[in-house]
Amino acid sequence: MPEKDQERLATELRATVSQLLRQLRATSPRADLTPSQRSAISRIETDGPATIAALARAELVRPQSMRLTVGALEERGILSRSPHPTDGRQVIFSLTDEGRRMLAEIRQAKQNWLAVAIAERLTPEEQRTLEAAAGLIRRLIEE
Repeated sequence: MPEKDQERLATELRATVSQLLRQLRATSPRADLTPSQRSAISRIETDGPATIAALARAELVRPQSMRLTVGALEERGILSRSPHPTDGRQVIFSLTDEGRRMLAEIRQAKQNWLAVAIAERLTPEEQRTLEAAAGLIRRLIEE
């Protein structure tokens, strides 16, 4: 059972990481994408082309919700569809060149903001502390 100090630290860490993620999203040049859309295109980039059902399972949403998300991305030219190789009733969605370019642009903007913030707001000693903390956070999430 965690003690009060661990509970306090867990609360502070969760809140701080949430704020950092919100700040990173806010710096994105593509603020017009919803979090669900960003997550879907990131998952397709990472895991490869997928069906609506597979994406819905991976994102823990209903297929109907994922259908709306994917439909909006397809309309914008971020995703494209192709026939499923073995099941003619399904289609596979993949990133288009525009989708890959958009993801790279989003990630670069986030990376630039964070690198500048670290360089301008933290001393060299604080940067070393942050590097150590990043390693500890990585250990927390390892399975």
